[in-house]
Amino acid sequence: QVQLVESGGGWVQAGGSLTLSCAASGNIVSFNAMGWYRQVPGQQRELVAYITSTNITKYTNSVKGRFTISGDNAKSTVTLQMSSLKPEDTAVYYCATRNRMSGVFDNLGRGTQVTVSS
Repeated sequence: QVQLVESGGGWVQAGGSLTLSCAASGNIVSFNAMGWYRQVPGQQRELVAYITSTNITKYTNSVKGRFTISGDNAKSTVTLQMSSLKPEDTAVYYCATRNRMSGVFDNLGRGTQVTVSS
């Protein structure tokens, strides 16, 4: 079992910046990537970005150039730096880990709200 604790988030005006952080504990050898999902009520959860244990990063198109994901394998942490935020970035953001056996992001944190006002 992996436990994820998120921090950061909050309210910001459009064009501003926020940083999300997440720390994993427990069975940390069970995953090989960490990332962030986001979800708006009534919409599907979206994978925003992730970073693998070999530091390969992937971003959804809508955040490329604005968000940066980084990780610390030794500390089992991941950070998402968000800049040039837009109102459409408003969502609950969830930290997630990818199971190394299944290749699925099957473990999510409790989520943290990000609100971007216009």
